[in-house]
Amino acid sequence: MSVDNRAAFEAFVDLFYTQKRVGDAFDLLVSDDYRQHNPTIGDGPAAAIEALTPKFDGSPEARFEIQRMLVDGDLAMVHVKASRPGAPDAAVADIYRFESGRIVEHWDVLQQVPVHAAHDHPMF
Repeated sequence: MSVDNRAAFEAFVDLFYTQKRVGDAFDLLVSDDYRQHNPTIGDGPAAAIEALTPKFDGSPEARFEIQRMLVDGDLAMVHVKASRPGAPDAAVADIYRFESGRIVEHWDVLQQVPVHAAHDHPMF
């Protein structure tokens, strides 16, 4: 992944997770032939925008704190602390694959943050 693609991914992460502007983030960087590996969301950007908008820009109280971002070749990953009122916090790892400067594929891993941990540094 080139330096320009890293900058583009950083802009995507800011729009999507921090500003919660799902449609704008997808317009910026996601390919029309986007392949989704989350089993509850269909392929293509329109299906993802429809499924994710209520969780992001449709939920003003929700917060998505970026913990770390990694970029390696054609893969990029963002580790996020997701918080919503009335729900336990979650640790999210979103993995994206790039092709020709656009995001073409996505995987995610979600884990609820436990109330009690065996140590003082869980999840983040």
